[in-house]
Amino acid sequence: MAQQRQSIYVGAPGFRGLNTQDSPVNQDSSFASIAENAVIDKFGRIGARQGIKKLTSSTTPLGSSAGVESVFEFTKRDGTKIVFSTGNNKIFTGTTSLTDVTNSMTISANNWKIVSFNGDAYFFQRGHDALEYTTSAGTIGVLSSDAPDANEGCAAFGRLWAGDVTGNKYTLFFSDTLDGDDWTGGTSGSLDLTTVWPTGFDEIVAIREFNNFLVIFGKQSILLYSGASAPASMVLADVITGIGCIARDSVQDTGTDLIFLSDSGVRSLGRTIQEKSNPIGNVSKNVRDDIIQRTGLETGNIKSTYSPENAFYLLFFPSSSLVFCFDMRGTLEDGSNRVTTWPSTKILCGSIGSDGTVFLGTSKGINEYSEFLDDTSPYTMKYYTQPLAFGDPSRLKILKELTFKVIGGQGSSLVLNWGYDYTEAYTKQALTVSNSNIAEYGIAEYNTSEAEYSASIIVEDAKVKSTGSGAVATIGVDAIINGRSLSIQELKTEALIGKLV
Repeated sequence: MAQQRQSIYVGAPGFRGLNTQDSPVNQDSSFASIAENAVIDKFGRIGARQGIKKLTSSTTPLGSSAGVESVFEFTKRDGTKIVFSTGNNKIFTGTTSLTDVTNSMTISANNWKIVSFNGDAYFFQRGHDALEYTTSAGTIGVLSSDAPDANEGCAAFGRLWAGDVTGNKYTLFFSDTLDGDDWTGGTSGSLDLTTVWPTGFDEIVAIREFNNFLVIFGKQSILLYSGASAPASMVLADVITGIGCIARDSVQDTGTDLIFLSDSGVRSLGRTIQEKSNPIGNVSKNVRDDIIQRTGLETGNIKSTYSPENAFYLLFFPSSSLVFCFDMRGTLEDGSNRVTTWPSTKILCGSIGSDGTVFLGTSKGINEYSEFLDDTSPYTMKYYTQPLAFGDPSRLKILKELTFKVIGGQGSSLVLNWGYDYTEAYTKQALTVSNSNIAEYGIAEYNTSEAEYSASIIVEDAKVKSTGSGAVATIGVDAIINGRSLSIQELKTEALIGKLV
């Protein structure tokens, strides 16, 4: 009997992002098995992330420390901006040059939570006096002596809130109204949560305002208070049990949701708060075990940032030199979010500037997410399919041809890869993207019916004659990103279907 010839066409390869959780053979072909140094762009295509561009000219102020471990853009009363950063047991201002503003204060760690409140900036870190930058004086000094030495601080409902104090992880402290210096007078006070935690004991990890609630994250549970503008009479509106937050700086407000890292992965709270019947969202469902493993191995401070402009939530694991990038434009059918990874990027922290700039702290100082070079060096984006069975994993497949339709990346070097039966011993063929300009045809943007056209973007078929055989085939592309954006719009492959294996 003649061998059957079968084609696979994937209109948006990697559209669903990375999936390392489910059985590979049973997955939709739009999931990726590898999605490195990639993002899901606004058109639903997998493409290269932008670069990590160094802003700081000299690392001398950082000494032998890990680098910049906290970064925060503060807006003064007159509208001017100051970028604060911490490292080498110092506090700095500036981006291109790091100016030490610690003065004579002794600091022994760099995990500061920086908060803007009523025209001043406040710095919280367990085991240290809380600090304040006063706009009027233009200097940083110790906050009032009665302020708690808290690890967490939050500006909400017209006052400062603090928790996770040395030797006391269960008391919530709050300042007087519109006065971050006063923690004993006026309407300031504290709330002992030992009688509130559902298990009898928990510890404050993070505090946020969301949807008119004061949200207090414990490690094992979450408390929601209403009426927090008057703390003396605020009401415990809801208690969420069985899940909490394990990293202070993993919590991010996306505008419509509240994202955080739990001991079961990255979760979302928004819909649970808005509709009490809804379960906690499972953002990292498709990479859950990977997240849990990285969390267990992490020896540094797990941090995050959320960029409205890019619609991504970045979760940083410094010890692993790994970033998980979650696309927050919308959820998949199972309620999870699409995810890619940025390996070999030891990012220690991040924050968003008022103009949308993504600031990233590394061993080299302050960086920004821009252009398509890591400082001045190229980097490699990788996309690999899940194993493709062509409808029948019991029969031999002989790949005859594979084609990637590539968008952009003029002059970029590509390596097309293919292999069989779960092996990483891929056959490779190098190609180069054309330098000519060819019009892009439209692809619908994710969650919209819009299509975009351009007359100045390369569309090129990267095509090779393939060889070898196996029951399942994995196909991938390694793209050297060297100053130009690159996305993958289509994957087509043909195979002969042979005998039972």
